[in-house]
Amino acid sequence: MQKSTDLKAVFLYGLTIFLSAFLLFQVQPMMGKMILPWFGGSASVWTTCMLFFQALLLLGYLYSHWVVNHLTPLRQSLLHMALLISCVILLPITPSEFWKPTGAENPTLRILGLLSASIGLPYMVLSTTGPLVQAWFARERSGAVTYRLFALSNFGSMLALLAYPFVVEPLLPTRWQSLAWSGLFVLFVLACGSLAWRGRHAKPLVEKTQASGHQAEDKASSTIKAGQLLLWVALAACPSILMVADTSYLTQNIAPIPLLWIAPLALYLLTFILCFERQGWYQRRIFLPLLILSLGALAYLPTLGLSDLPLLVAMGINLTAFFVVCMVCHGELALQQPPTKQLTLYYLMLSVGGFLGGFFVGVIAPYAFDGHYELSVAVVLSGIVVSLSLWRAWPAISKGLGRPVFAVVSTVALVVLGTVSVNDHMQEADGVEMKGRNFYGSLRVFAFPDEGYRSMLHGQIVHGKQFLAPERALEPTTYYNADAGAGLAITTQMTMGPVRVGVIGLGVGTLAGYGRQGDSYRIYEIDPLVIGMAQNNFSFLSKTLAKTELVLGDARLQLEAESPQQFDVLVVDAFSGDSVPVHLLTREAFEQYARHLKPNGVIAVHITNRFLDLQPVIQTAAQKLGFTARLIDHPGDDDRLVYPSRWALLAKDPLWFEQNALKAAKTLESPTGFVPWTDDYSSLFAVVK
Repeated sequence: MQKSTDLKAVFLYGLTIFLSAFLLFQVQPMMGKMILPWFGGSASVWTTCMLFFQALLLLGYLYSHWVVNHLTPLRQSLLHMALLISCVILLPITPSEFWKPTGAENPTLRILGLLSASIGLPYMVLSTTGPLVQAWFARERSGAVTYRLFALSNFGSMLALLAYPFVVEPLLPTRWQSLAWSGLFVLFVLACGSLAWRGRHAKPLVEKTQASGHQAEDKASSTIKAGQLLLWVALAACPSILMVADTSYLTQNIAPIPLLWIAPLALYLLTFILCFERQGWYQRRIFLPLLILSLGALAYLPTLGLSDLPLLVAMGINLTAFFVVCMVCHGELALQQPPTKQLTLYYLMLSVGGFLGGFFVGVIAPYAFDGHYELSVAVVLSGIVVSLSLWRAWPAISKGLGRPVFAVVSTVALVVLGTVSVNDHMQEADGVEMKGRNFYGSLRVFAFPDEGYRSMLHGQIVHGKQFLAPERALEPTTYYNADAGAGLAITTQMTMGPVRVGVIGLGVGTLAGYGRQGDSYRIYEIDPLVIGMAQNNFSFLSKTLAKTELVLGDARLQLEAESPQQFDVLVVDAFSGDSVPVHLLTREAFEQYARHLKPNGVIAVHITNRFLDLQPVIQTAAQKLGFTARLIDHPGDDDRLVYPSRWALLAKDPLWFEQNALKAAKTLESPTGFVPWTDDYSSLFAVVK
């Protein structure tokens, strides 16, 4: 009978921890997806979300550590049950329209405020569950199984992350996602509340540990010194910095979507599972040589990886190297597990490290660096911290190799690693006339007098070029020449008289160069840094003969709030390099675009992309609207500073494409079974080249 009772108790503890972890990490991509369109589809949205989640996780761990060490079991139970009931009152979780930005506010502060108001208390309570319930479990029975519950928690987290892009997102609209999550949260409240009530008369964990003998207590206390605590924090911080920085790197170069948010985070959690489920998964003799290769790959990839390698190959190398680094850091942490008396302190230090990682990438780096250097910082820092961890453990693990030799080898490796990272970034700075960084990315302006032009780069991708010679200052370059997509659309419409052109994405203002007396250009740009550089370093806006209007803010939100603009042409070109702001390519977005067109209006969408074939996205959206879509490919022209480009043109009237200038336009491809992109669901797999 007692055995049956014990099994039920273990099951209830396991279920509670699993549910809390599942909900904790299910809500992360769900909330990120809900608010992403409000903030321009920027990759920094997820970075800011991660900062919030890590801060709340730290708060939850602080709470757990405090109540376990300062409150009696009865008071722990009553306090936690009160918090659980308070959370239920706040359900369901849905972000309020109040938090939609207007364009002038600080996006980071607004996202943090939005998340705090929407899910702050439920998320904090969920984050307490792992250490708190494990501490409650340890009151009943001690041993290795307590730390295996940590592995179970991370398994629940990883399952939630993998389930979101492959099950939840494809099947459920965001409203139903919120309701389903809220229902599971109520189940969690019941399970956790029953455990709290069950343990109200238990003996405190400290008393139980004391009963095992003063000698053991003294030994446990003496091992937790300041240096050990700092090492725990550092070992936890390095993978956190690396995870957030690497996620930002991938999403800035491909697309800020849940799938790419989840991949590094899932691997991050997988290493926790492997290292804490049992120590045999982490073998120093295997992973330390791999660590050297992995750190080198991560140091080298930011400047070459996604540019020069096939997408899947580059991502494979990147994520494999990331996995190895996390495995080493978390493996070293697992080898340093303290006795259960120090359990909550141990988890608290891990959460401090995780928070510091997110804080560094989300808050410090954007203001401290004028470029995206945090990935390189994470790589070098990981090498240093792992070396320090091994240095402390060296007497126990060395086999004939002395500390001086280890010190020399590790120092040389770190110097080489740092040199590679610094040289890469120094090369990026050659010829920079102006640079800056904000929430939306890093920008640089280069002047090349010998070549006769000036250019703007967003990350690694050219945003625009302009000839320095006055007589060529308004000549369209890069992707905007007159015989490419947007240029063709504008010049064709110009044959019928003055035109009103809408542009989503300013760049350097190249398209305004087409403007004549009587024309008007309304340009939507979310990044104030882009506007400043386009006005101060380039002259398309100042020299155009057309009337220009600059609208600061996300184009989608602005267009939703505006009355029909009656555009002859609406150009959609807000992509940051190859990163696709998905909310600008959904069915709902195109419905807004169509609302702002004249009856004979045209939509021109820039779909040049190294990694993704966006033809099916455009074709299915056009079919839904009843528009005709055609493809314009241009080979480029180096002498005119013109790049190869691909544009999709959408017209209400199919006869519009019968004009001579458009005879070469081709029909877009749309594979059978392609699921149209909507605000609720957009699959990246179907469009990977």
